[in-house]
Amino acid sequence: MAATHRIVTGTVITAVCLAALAGCGTGADGGGGRGGPEQEKAQPAPAPKNVVRLIGDGSTAYTGAQPHLPKPERLKPGEKPPQFVVFSWDGAGEDSQKLFSHFRKVAKENDATMTYFLSGVYLLPEEKRDLYHPPQHSPGRSDIGFNDRQGIADTVKQLRLAWLEGNEIGTHFNGHFCGSGGGVGEWSVEEWKEEIAQAKRFVKTWKTNAGMKNEAPLPFDYDKELVGARTPCLEGQKNFMKAARELGFRYDTSGVNNQVWPKKKSGLWDLSMQLVPFPGHSFEQLTMDYNFMVNQSGTTTQGDPDKHEMWGDQMRDGLLQGFERAYNGNRAPLIIGNHFESWNGGTYMRAVEEVIEAVCTKSDVRCVSFRQLADWLDAQDPATLEKLRSLNVGEAPKKGWKAFLASGPAPAPKGAPGSPAPKE
Repeated sequence: MAATHRIVTGTVITAVCLAALAGCGTGADGGGGRGGPEQEKAQPAPAPKNVVRLIGDGSTAYTGAQPHLPKPERLKPGEKPPQFVVFSWDGAGEDSQKLFSHFRKVAKENDATMTYFLSGVYLLPEEKRDLYHPPQHSPGRSDIGFNDRQGIADTVKQLRLAWLEGNEIGTHFNGHFCGSGGGVGEWSVEEWKEEIAQAKRFVKTWKTNAGMKNEAPLPFDYDKELVGARTPCLEGQKNFMKAARELGFRYDTSGVNNQVWPKKKSGLWDLSMQLVPFPGHSFEQLTMDYNFMVNQSGTTTQGDPDKHEMWGDQMRDGLLQGFERAYNGNRAPLIIGNHFESWNGGTYMRAVEEVIEAVCTKSDVRCVSFRQLADWLDAQDPATLEKLRSLNVGEAPKKGWKAFLASGPAPAPKGAPGSPAPKE
């Protein structure tokens, strides 16, 4: 997994006017100042449904329960489980490519919610880089750079809207250090705690750090919102999970697994990415754009243009084969990871979009965030989950779902000691 490119954007975007989050005017002058006579006669606006309580410097705020989150329900006896699919994004931020805003739109059009793993340094301006003290590195060091005020404004806008649409804001931490020489795989539990604390702090103080105190806040308390993560390059998972458990996280998605039902590992839901078929190859592939790219063009992010379309089709078809294998088999959640990047001409972005359009509106399919998946898992009978975990990759219950998840103990197999004689 490679570091996401530094965000650079020069496009001016008008500030979002959310009545429940900021005192935005609606007069003919388009601002919050005086209007003409017509405005003076206008009736007062109704009070917002949610009371906004600013937190700290006003970078974040408590605005009540997150909208558009369905209440998880326990499976009824004999009920087939839904097919969950999680699309997630490492180092989420809005830059000149505008992929964050694009995939928000794609998600809404296809009844999907997603998880956005924010890199904290994307809310820290370059001139304030020394505020970041990465473990085992000098202050102000980051392998993915920092941001500028416009990039911060654009990213905050997308984070705000994404959360209001029911999406989850997780973390991809800060400096994205991989490999030896101070990479995350070498960090102690205490160093992970410090990295997490800084990731939270940059989100909770972006207004002060960027000098943007008049902007609307992010509409959530990040201390409560942040319940899961994916480590840079999938490294350092062991010590991260120890730190995460102590900090009250609920899940981790930094590992590699087969397409089977998840279980808890070290107190956290193990929602690792998975191996799916890799068309044209005898081995399976991790459900992440970067890994497809490495097995196609190596570490060159812009390989042979004549192969871009074929490479994207390989990723799309591999993910779809993995989906069908679960949908028609054990119904294990499909976990997919991505980056907002234009590697190999953007072919992987095209592939992911086509998968979203193909699967998210199917019957019994729920494209959800990791938080929503964890909520559903927590709501289930542990015995039901244990039974689901007994199914192998692509294995559907031999006698159908109704019999497999029927209430009560399963009947003893024929001929087993103590079982009744079969009726003729």
